[in-house]
Amino acid sequence: MAEPNATPILRTDALTARIASDLPGVIEAPARPDPGVVIHIGQSVDIACRRGGQTHRGRAVHGDVDVIPAGMPSRWEVKQRDTALLIAVHALVFRSVAGERGLDFERVQFVNRFQIRDPQVEHIGWALKTEMEAGNPTGALFTDSLATALAARLLDRHSSAGPGREERLSMSGNKLRLVLSYIEDNLVRDLRLTELASVAGLGMSQFKRVFRDSVGLPAHQYVIQRRVERAKTLLSDKSLPIGQIAIEAGFAHQSHLARHLRRVTGVPPARFRHDN
Repeated sequence: MAEPNATPILRTDALTARIASDLPGVIEAPARPDPGVVIHIGQSVDIACRRGGQTHRGRAVHGDVDVIPAGMPSRWEVKQRDTALLIAVHALVFRSVAGERGLDFERVQFVNRFQIRDPQVEHIGWALKTEMEAGNPTGALFTDSLATALAARLLDRHSSAGPGREERLSMSGNKLRLVLSYIEDNLVRDLRLTELASVAGLGMSQFKRVFRDSVGLPAHQYVIQRRVERAKTLLSDKSLPIGQIAIEAGFAHQSHLARHLRRVTGVPPARFRHDN
């Protein structure tokens, strides 16, 4: 992703993380010295990406992960405005984690991944995003721990040092992408478990289990999380009444939004808007 629109940013001795937002068009991303992860944020976007002699086209949905080996440039073509969380774990962390496993990091090759699902990488990404947006109040110990966890996951699941295959999910990647895209496009509605299961082509009880296994959260908690994130984005437009934002984010009313926003951020909507 391109540098110019990246904000905010978190830079430590262990990693660099930033949020990049790009307008529709072509983005030439130069090669980086460290392996990187790109996590798609927000609404679904049609994307084509060429990297490492491979081309992938698909609809990126919130939480999709790309793994980019070091030294590999990317060419992205996005059809709508795209927002992503970009994370690069520095080589010193990889060397430390690899050394603990008896590996020579210089001989490890990372796998070029396009739009995969990896709940553990997602969780680490969201924790970094929260820390970054708050101004890194927890400090270096926390970010070092996240960098170490991400390096371990990439080595174990997305490199030649691991089993050589992606972790098997209970729901196919295409079905999961359909469900997540459907949720994103219908957040304003009162979504039902029956319709989400129908999109996945599964029974309700099976859907509940495999969705949680694939995403790391029960479906209802994931939907609430996405509604809170949408409300946070809308609150940046100070011309919109908070009651209207609540409805547009899919909450029943303003107090419903306030309850969940306070649970996630610790502050009510008016205070969140003032502070941001």
